[in-house]
Amino acid sequence: MELSAEEWQAVRLSLDVALRSVALGLVPAVLMALLLSRGRFPGRFLLDALVHLPLVVPPVVVGWALLMLFGLRGPIGGPLNDWFGIRLVFTTEGAALATAVMSFPLIVRAVRLGLDQVDPGLEAAARTLGAGRVDRFLTVTLPLMSPGILAGAVTAFAAGLGEFGAVITFASNIPGETQTLPLAIYSATQSPGGEAVAARLAGISLTLAVAGLLLAELIARRMHLLLGRG
Repeated sequence: MELSAEEWQAVRLSLDVALRSVALGLVPAVLMALLLSRGRFPGRFLLDALVHLPLVVPPVVVGWALLMLFGLRGPIGGPLNDWFGIRLVFTTEGAALATAVMSFPLIVRAVRLGLDQVDPGLEAAARTLGAGRVDRFLTVTLPLMSPGILAGAVTAFAAGLGEFGAVITFASNIPGETQTLPLAIYSATQSPGGEAVAARLAGISLTLAVAGLLLAELIARRMHLLLGRG
């Protein structure tokens, strides 16, 4: 399966955008999962619903919301551009942001599942031995929830490779800048005689997605074995 330079560029850009999106959303997702799992405060269920909203609304709506917020005239994008010269709309960074927003709930859900596997008795034992809250988190909670974190990161990466609606709405379809694999497939289907290109890119996209999901499952199982849960 030989790809042209433009097709390889779309593949590399997809990998780059997916990787950036995970790097952007991983730490906030872990913190959000901790807050939703362990926190007890009014409005927690509403916050939980808002976090998972990208899973149920059309991705185009998410892209439109980002465009309203981070566009050059948006309440966030305007000051970023005027004061710091940072422009997210129609850029690779913007594509990564849109992908991060869409994959954020996937990481939160995976981390919360990892937290559910943590035995509260171990944290209580550490507390009785004099470990503070930060020490308990770093030495007990974080290692035990790490399978969920790793699985969530890999799953979000795999999902990010296939994000379409939010990216094309917020970042557009610019070859070499924001044209990821799904957008390149879309462009090929709109071009006369582009069926072969679309088929090649679709095959690569499917292969990467399956590999990512299998890797996420393999990592989760491996970490469970290392932690004595296998």
